[in-house]
Amino acid sequence: MAEATEQETRVIGAEAKRVKREVLGIPDQRKHRERAAKPLTSRAKEPGTQQRVYRYRFYPTGVQAHQLVQTFGACRWVYNEGLALRANAWRDHHVSVGFAETSRALTGWRQARETSWLQAVSSTVLQQSLRHLDAAFARFFKGTAKYPKPKRKHRSRDSATYVRTGFRWREDPERPGTGLISLAKQTDPLDVRWSRPLPAGVLPVKLTVNRDRAGRFFLYVLVEERIAPLPAAFVTGSSAPKAVGLDLGLAALVTTDDGSTVEHPRLLKKYEKKLARLQKELHRKQKGSSNRAKVREKIARLYALITDVRKDGLDQLTTRLVRENQVLAVEDLAVANLLRSPSGAGRRRKAKLNQSISDAAWGQLLRMLRYKCEWYGRTLVIVDRFFPSTRRCSSCHAKGERLDVSIRSWTCRECGAVHDRDANAAVNLRDEGLRLYWLVAMALPPGRATPTVIRASELPGCVVAA
Repeated sequence: MAEATEQETRVIGAEAKRVKREVLGIPDQRKHRERAAKPLTSRAKEPGTQQRVYRYRFYPTGVQAHQLVQTFGACRWVYNEGLALRANAWRDHHVSVGFAETSRALTGWRQARETSWLQAVSSTVLQQSLRHLDAAFARFFKGTAKYPKPKRKHRSRDSATYVRTGFRWREDPERPGTGLISLAKQTDPLDVRWSRPLPAGVLPVKLTVNRDRAGRFFLYVLVEERIAPLPAAFVTGSSAPKAVGLDLGLAALVTTDDGSTVEHPRLLKKYEKKLARLQKELHRKQKGSSNRAKVREKIARLYALITDVRKDGLDQLTTRLVRENQVLAVEDLAVANLLRSPSGAGRRRKAKLNQSISDAAWGQLLRMLRYKCEWYGRTLVIVDRFFPSTRRCSSCHAKGERLDVSIRSWTCRECGAVHDRDANAAVNLRDEGLRLYWLVAMALPPGRATPTVIRASELPGCVVAA
């Protein structure tokens, strides 16, 4: 009923074109009028390749830094204007505006006297900002994200994306994988610190430049490369794939099925005294003063250190797990639900728990496992979140009572086995992961490779083991 009402109120056809031209100020399409309009399609990657992003730090000159800051501001302004245009068009006139219309409106904004400063920024970069807006609306209509919000100067990330027509790449023949990168509207190449080379002979697909809160400039290079899968990992003396169950927690960051643990770094707790001291110092400074800006930069640098240390630790951990195992089984965690805002009695305890969960970065760990399994030919099995991994005995498979978070070990009333809470959960996750793995592998036609990600909730007719 709601869809029918929406279709009835939506203005289309000649009337929609008139509203866009006369009311919204969006010019008509001038080029290729005789050619039928085709829907925009994303660029497909080459077969047999994987998209991979390399991050490098670079040090811009004063002129380059000024131009990049101007670019960040222009991208933010165009994003907000495109958002306002689309929102007002639907709210006031029931006219749908997409990327093509906002792109034509961008041409008018660049030619207007009041916003002629947009001409100092490459048009391809501004169009990419509108593409990001269109992708945000696509996620909203799909139901996977909320309605797009305007970007704010001191809240949103300073970022700009350059496609192939917006930068020049010259590879160094003496050092393959490194070279000179020059951005549009700039004459001098960037001073990039090549911590590792790009794949030799590969042309970058896209560049993204951003500046973090600490004032550091980073270059993200997207390339399409052929990543060789790792040799298959089998159990010693058999043809069974080597599997590992991973239980994520707060007492230990990761507990494997053999009982080994990876300690929680607790970086926020490690630096909480220094953060508290700097926050107090910040509130004593006068707003708008240079001393307050200096303290804010110190806080940003400390948070950047915490983020870098956390990401480096997760990178090393996930790479080691993927290299050593063929099948990795984890639980389907609803991290967003676990981080709900605390309220009522015990809200301070819940706030501390939320801080520990955020510090553990479970979501980032699972994302790393997912794309690394795809790269290197491994299989990640995501066990259903309702699977009773904690209170199920890994010896006799009897299901016990619910356990409080404070209980770290328990005894099975059926067989008398004494279990460590996390190690027992990891063993159960490994067994359930292998069951799902073979369930999918046996159903595949001959010669078909096992998928890199198996999610229990997406398997038809799959029963969660008791």
